[in-house]
Amino acid sequence: MDYSAQLKTAEAAAREAGIFLKTNFFRSKEVASSSAHDLKLRLDTETQELIVARLRRDFPEYAVLGEEGSCGGDKNAPLWVIDPIDGTVNYFYGIPLYCVSIALSVNGSFVLGCVYDPMQDECFSACVGGSALLNGKAIRVSARTQMRDAVVFIGHGTHDKSGSAGVARFAHLSAQVKKIRILGTAALTLCYIAAGRFDAYVENRINLWDFAAARVILEAAGGSVEYTPSDAAPHSGAIIAWNGRIPIHQALQMP
Repeated sequence: MDYSAQLKTAEAAAREAGIFLKTNFFRSKEVASSSAHDLKLRLDTETQELIVARLRRDFPEYAVLGEEGSCGGDKNAPLWVIDPIDGTVNYFYGIPLYCVSIALSVNGSFVLGCVYDPMQDECFSACVGGSALLNGKAIRVSARTQMRDAVVFIGHGTHDKSGSAGVARFAHLSAQVKKIRILGTAALTLCYIAAGRFDAYVENRINLWDFAAARVILEAAGGSVEYTPSDAAPHSGAIIAWNGRIPIHQALQMP
């Protein structure tokens, strides 16, 4: 099926939300809630409302699952999956690494993804079966095959009570690769793998809306994603994403 119309709407919504976020980037931001390692802004909710309004203008029958709540549609309807600000802590602290993420699931499978970085004006997008695009131009994963040449993201496990194990894994992998980079936004990290900038992403706990759109983009760019859902939390699990070439599983084996 052709999902180009839905992708066009997703891109329009992501760009509209991105303009809104960039306009508010240097302004004072109201914290809605805060925890030890995360926070929510009033802008999270406002941005999701803006996105949902734009999506439902063209596809009013579709349902929505977002980081800031769900709405509309029956259980069999196509489902938009939204992260209005992926990288909220970065955004709050004035670090210009954040994005808007929008995916569409049809019959339980993700068929398109759009990730927009308003600070760099970079729009990553793809439909299943098509090419991964960055501002309309095709992108591919890197050709790197050796861990010693790779740039990777390794999560620490701050949320899943496995901090010590996460730090041990971080040390184990960091000794094998060229560089470790932690952006603070899962969606952009996966898109950077798709564009050949990074080579792998490993995280014990990630939410569906954090990576759904970027997964479609990365796989369209020739990369691979393994997601293991959590038994403890809905819409959450562990992820390994990579360029499909480096021996990431072998590298993850702890001594």
